[in-house]
Amino acid sequence: MPPNTVPKSVLFVCLGNICRSPTGEGMLTHALAESGLSDAITVDSAGTAGYHIGKPADARMQRAAERRGVALHSRARQLSARDLQAFDLVIAMDRENQAGIEGLRSPAGGEERAEIRLLSTFLDDSWPVDVPDPYHGDAAGFEYVVDMIAAACPEVIAYLQSGQSS
Repeated sequence: MPPNTVPKSVLFVCLGNICRSPTGEGMLTHALAESGLSDAITVDSAGTAGYHIGKPADARMQRAAERRGVALHSRARQLSARDLQAFDLVIAMDRENQAGIEGLRSPAGGEERAEIRLLSTFLDDSWPVDVPDPYHGDAAGFEYVVDMIAAACPEVIAYLQSGQSS
């Protein structure tokens, strides 16, 4: 992507695409709509693993998002190398999944245009580097993840509007 080009597409990525990444997709889509930017930027989500393909977001995550007025409508899908060509900005929820995303890059450079960043790069230092996977935890873990993603959304939007992405 040429310098100073505003990204037009964002992909959130976690492991199974039923907790963290669909929440990123839903929360950012909601924030973009509230900012009047939903027509300018597309948002999607995927998982590095194919455990839950076709499944909706985890019901516990749906409830946590709904408490903030956000509905999660996506269905799980697995990340592919094609996503690195199709999306301008790929936001990984943790370092392990970031490594999985980077592993899909063509060794020769290919046609990938995606800039890959951790969600935590859009947060202040009071948050952890990795968004914790709440799947095996209690309701508080799901609430924490929604809080973390909600805190990042304004900074993601500011970044998208700034055109600073490479």
